[in-house]
Amino acid sequence: MRAFIGGHQVVSSTDFVELALGTPIELWLGVEGESEMERAARLDAARDILADNPSLPDDVSRVAAEAIEAFAPELFNVIPLSRPAGRRQPSRRNGVAA
Repeated sequence: MRAFIGGHQVVSSTDFVELALGTPIELWLGVEGESEMERAARLDAARDILADNPSLPDDVSRVAAEAIEAFAPELFNVIPLSRPAGRRQPSRRNGVAA
């Protein structure tokens, strides 16, 4: 089954997030080894995007919830573990408590 967002084919989970949000993931998470100046520029760009799109955090939450609901319903199928039926030996204490 193929998935498309805005006419673009989604090949990986990274593609799904980037196409759904309209921004690269690295903008929000950073990249390994980035300099302080690169980090500052990335965070400035992220602030600008959030200022222009105040509903983006809600959109991200909605996209994540829809993805979990659609692709990972087994995450919510909780099966209680059974306890082994064992016999406990009563503890024996000799002496007085300190």
